[in-house]
Amino acid sequence: MVYNTALGILQSPEDAEDVAQEVFVQVFESIHNFKGESKLSTWLYRITTSKALDHIRRKKRKKRFAFVQQLFGENNEATVTVPDFHHPGVVLDNKEKAAKLFKAIEKLPDNQRVAFVLNKVEGLSYQEIAEVMNTSVSSVESLLHRAKSNLRKWLEELQQNR
Repeated sequence: MVYNTALGILQSPEDAEDVAQEVFVQVFESIHNFKGESKLSTWLYRITTSKALDHIRRKKRKKRFAFVQQLFGENNEATVTVPDFHHPGVVLDNKEKAAKLFKAIEKLPDNQRVAFVLNKVEGLSYQEIAEVMNTSVSSVESLLHRAKSNLRKWLEELQQNR
């Protein structure tokens, strides 16, 4: 559950493994803070999404820094490009479509991406997503509506450009 959620958000098996490890270290260190007000799985999802989003932010900062260094000639290394991503749970026949979808998911704002992945990849209900994201069910509905709308628009544009 932790790995799959991180994988859905990060779209990199190596990064998902790193984040899963960070999650379990944090859980081990802070299990005494778990009050039982929500399900343990909700708490794990919340930690996982937070760690995954922090990981994305750290990578973006590193990429920006590397890009700036490259522009000014202080570093001759090229910035890292994201490889084509293939989720292990996707059937082979749908790999090409899934790669396009995951590429589009990558463009979503963080909160839309988390809501979409938790709903469509992890199968959580709107109520469960609201608990994980610490927001209302109506906010989750709105996030998912905007995410689907954005994905539909981007995928249609991609289809037209073929």
